[in-house]
Amino acid sequence: MILSLISQTIIIVLLLTFSFGPAFFALINTGIKHGYKSGSFLAMGVVASDFVVCLIIILLVHLGLTNLIHDEKNQRFMGILAGVLLIIFGAFYFRRPVEKSDDAIEVKVPSVSAMLFKGFFLNSLNPAVWLLWLGNVTAVSKTLNYSIINMLIYFSITLGIVLMVEFGKAYAANKLKQILTDKLMHAVNFVTGLLLVIFGLVLIYNHYF
Repeated sequence: MILSLISQTIIIVLLLTFSFGPAFFALINTGIKHGYKSGSFLAMGVVASDFVVCLIIILLVHLGLTNLIHDEKNQRFMGILAGVLLIIFGAFYFRRPVEKSDDAIEVKVPSVSAMLFKGFFLNSLNPAVWLLWLGNVTAVSKTLNYSIINMLIYFSITLGIVLMVEFGKAYAANKLKQILTDKLMHAVNFVTGLLLVIFGLVLIYNHYF
């Protein structure tokens, strides 16, 4: 049982921290552009979203209502809505002016609440996150005897590990800031926005057609 949970934990941590979705690229961009602190708050928002999604999935599994996630109409609606919002969100990256690195120029740092909401928002709107958590909860529920308390404790510990890894990603991204020029920063913003728009278009295409 212990070995099974340890192996499952490793898999979950790797899947959550290195799944190249919208939240991943937004975290890297934030860490590079605004530093470790802002990146860390965005990471907290992402992990908070994971916890909420996990909790909802646990309750749905416990109540036998996982068909709500698999329902084609629900998936279609959420996929298209998420796609549209991601496209809008990505478009903002194209509009933002390049920040100058000159110390004499004050760089506006996003608020804590903005970063928390941004991380929570981007992660929650990704349908793949919901399906991923459905798989995670299903995979360990039997091992934990379908106990809601045991699952909450287990996934809280797992998400604590995920948060530490997310902090590491924000720290690494912040270090990259020291070697990036304004031109490269503009490229980073452009690529991040482009990827968010692509994610949105793929979601709309997959769920509409």
